[in-house]
Amino acid sequence: MQVQSRVIILDFGSQYTQLIARRIREAGVYSEIHPCTVDLQVLKDLRPSALVLSGGPASVGLMESPEIDPRVFDLGLPVLGICYGMQLIAHVFGGSIEPVFSREYGRAGLEFIRDCPLWNGLTRKDGLTVWMSHGDSVTRPPDDFQVLGRTSSVEIAAIGNDQKKVFGLQFHPEVAHTEEGYRILHNFLFKVAGLTPDWSMSSFIQDNIQSLQEMIPEDEQVVCGLSGGIDSTVVAVLLHKAIGKRLHCILVDNGVLRHNEGREVVETLEKHFDINLRYVQAQDLFLSRLSGVKDPEEKRKVIGRTFIDVFEREASAIPGVRWLAQGTLYPDVIESVSFKGPSAVIKSHHNVGGLPEKMNLKLVEPLRELFKDEVRKVALELGIPDTIVWRHPFPGPGLAIRVIGTITPGRLEILRKADRIVQNELMAADWYTKVWQGFAVLLPLKTVGVMGDERTYEHVVALRIVDSVDAMTADWTRLPSEILARISNRIINEVQGVNRVVFDISSKPPSTIEWE
Repeated sequence: MQVQSRVIILDFGSQYTQLIARRIREAGVYSEIHPCTVDLQVLKDLRPSALVLSGGPASVGLMESPEIDPRVFDLGLPVLGICYGMQLIAHVFGGSIEPVFSREYGRAGLEFIRDCPLWNGLTRKDGLTVWMSHGDSVTRPPDDFQVLGRTSSVEIAAIGNDQKKVFGLQFHPEVAHTEEGYRILHNFLFKVAGLTPDWSMSSFIQDNIQSLQEMIPEDEQVVCGLSGGIDSTVVAVLLHKAIGKRLHCILVDNGVLRHNEGREVVETLEKHFDINLRYVQAQDLFLSRLSGVKDPEEKRKVIGRTFIDVFEREASAIPGVRWLAQGTLYPDVIESVSFKGPSAVIKSHHNVGGLPEKMNLKLVEPLRELFKDEVRKVALELGIPDTIVWRHPFPGPGLAIRVIGTITPGRLEILRKADRIVQNELMAADWYTKVWQGFAVLLPLKTVGVMGDERTYEHVVALRIVDSVDAMTADWTRLPSEILARISNRIINEVQGVNRVVFDISSKPPSTIEWE
């Protein structure tokens, strides 16, 4: 990526590290996250314009606590330390850090002690409400640092050295709970570091197309697995713009897609982009292998193995294929190099992770620098239709993990009809783009009902509608009761075999968004 300004965020294990990166990018400055253990020479080779030290759960100075190479501060770069990052700055430069009497977590009132570039242009001159999350505090700043702010419980809540351009904040400016936190970050980027806001999705597209053309030789072909979701669609459109008909997309209908989804995706892409696209209808194969499978993890594995079999067969029939395109996003990249290490596998996915080695293909991942919200911005810039841009996230194993228990064609049909009603009613009420995700789940039980003066014993459908930003956390949507009533009435009246609809009001955590 050709940018003049590049902020490197060194991760010390904070839950907010990705949020820091997103806030900086929203300001028009490119940012990357690297573990705090990154080698100094590697850091130099990245040519950063400024550094941000993230927060973290550890205590500075303990034997197993993450540290930083002190020579980082000899690079002459502007540095902003947040929470643990501030304490680390104080430690390296000779200040003192001690545990506080009681851990401070939540909102606090920040009082400005003296002017500094970080406070420039803030509308609140007397102080701000900020978000704290720490168990240690700086009790004595380094000799050449000034105390810039305090709270009622912390005497040193912000420090800085104007000459070195090194600043520390005990609070988190990246979270929405901190008043004018975005302006404080902007001040660091533009007033302290003097950076240029040259990161935009239009520049990303131009640079990406050029790099793809340089990377892929003119006599080599690329294969891309399409799911109908936004990530794989954007990958396909970017590659199509870069190499044209040398891109070959394969959409496998696995029998557990939503109502008419495969055909709608094919028609949309062929109409708007004239992309090479193979539509493989393998429903019978997938459903035969899923027959009798109840365990959700086994469902995922069956779908994954079958997808690889079908995809490999179709891809091997295309002459000259040397590359496999995947929709890897930046959070996936971060996870693999996290300071805390890769997370435990909670559930497997049906992606084509096993294909490159097996098929001896080289990987091309055009979106590996982007967050999910940036992918949507790229999609809009590329002219991808709203029906795909704003399509709700859909799990790789599809409806197989929304039909709880055994999968049969009849149960799938019930769920498809119910789910389509959910989608249609959200759209009709202008709520579809307001929520992160909304869908139906078919439960493995039946209940007694009364329909047409007769007793019934039929299926239960659960509604799952949530608000989220990145699916890491989610809260159930307070959907107006009249919309819920319409959805329930339509499902019970129009979907044969259902006599009860329930609404899931659990949040993530402790629940997950999907039921399996």
